[in-house]
Amino acid sequence: MMIKKTRAEITKCILHKVANKFNSGQNVFSEDLIRFDQESYDLMKGFLLKPFGSLTQSYRFTNHEDIRLNELNKFTSEIFKEEESFVEYSKSIVNHLFEQSNSAQIKTGDVLVVFIEGIEYKDVLTEAVGIFKIENKVDFFQTYLDDNESFDVVVQKGISTKRLDKGCLILNTSDEEGTVVFSVDNNNYDAQYWSKNFLSVKLADDYNSHTQNYLEMCKEFSEEVIKPELGMHEQGNFLANTVDYFKENESVDYATFKDEVFEDDKHKEQFDEYKKHFENLNDVLVRNNFDVSGVVLKKEKNKLKTEIKLDTNINIKLDVDAPEAASEYLERGYDEEKKMKYYKVYFNEEK
Repeated sequence: MMIKKTRAEITKCILHKVANKFNSGQNVFSEDLIRFDQESYDLMKGFLLKPFGSLTQSYRFTNHEDIRLNELNKFTSEIFKEEESFVEYSKSIVNHLFEQSNSAQIKTGDVLVVFIEGIEYKDVLTEAVGIFKIENKVDFFQTYLDDNESFDVVVQKGISTKRLDKGCLILNTSDEEGTVVFSVDNNNYDAQYWSKNFLSVKLADDYNSHTQNYLEMCKEFSEEVIKPELGMHEQGNFLANTVDYFKENESVDYATFKDEVFEDDKHKEQFDEYKKHFENLNDVLVRNNFDVSGVVLKKEKNKLKTEIKLDTNINIKLDVDAPEAASEYLERGYDEEKKMKYYKVYFNEEK
């Protein structure tokens, strides 16, 4: 857990509406802070901060010319310097978000900007500016008493407290890489819009991001190279062996990894080529040597579960935690009589 929020308090909160520039929309701004009663405050605080409790990675602001030119870095720095500027700069934040809506698919929505005190990061209490965009509203029934003294229902739209669409916390704390930023995007229809265009952030250069980048590269390599060339069975084997290597070793060594995971020199060369491609495409450096982050491995391996999907409406799920299972208990062949491929699965009993 990177941050603790048990002592966190929202001391300022304002809501604005962000439009879509592509559709010639107009932002709508509030002038006053929201005044909460205790019940709505407790609900709002839990809704906004809950997604950040389980995050394993943080980000840092980036700008090709000068980090001080990063818009959000400028706006939030001013708020931390002078809290009275909160309302003014909350509008600047929404205008900056509006400027990123360069396509029809960017959703309009409510934007909550909050000032938080008492966030704990690395055992130090600090403040944060939180920015949250609500893109999806849900239908709910409201009951009311009509003119005939009878109860009736009407459908209304509102914000669900179950899931936050987009949010970030910008801490009043920095290290040698810059200001510490946390981000969530659960409605990721445009990979560039929130984190790259609006926030302009990159993952912190630590063992968490090194582990994440390497596992993402392996996942993409399995999809783009192994699966088309060798099929889903071998893709599952590769991912299972990758996870196994990360579980067995406290640190990763690129050369040793290739020796353990690939039998064929041709695949080692393909992996070298793909590493360069992945780095260029994602503008990241995948480290050759780094310590493994257990929390990131646990999170990422859940995304690596592979399925062999067959055209006969049967799917075979392979568990990446059992690398030997696919090779020991799954057999692939061709039936001459039926003129069809087949899988034979061995087991002792059904679970």
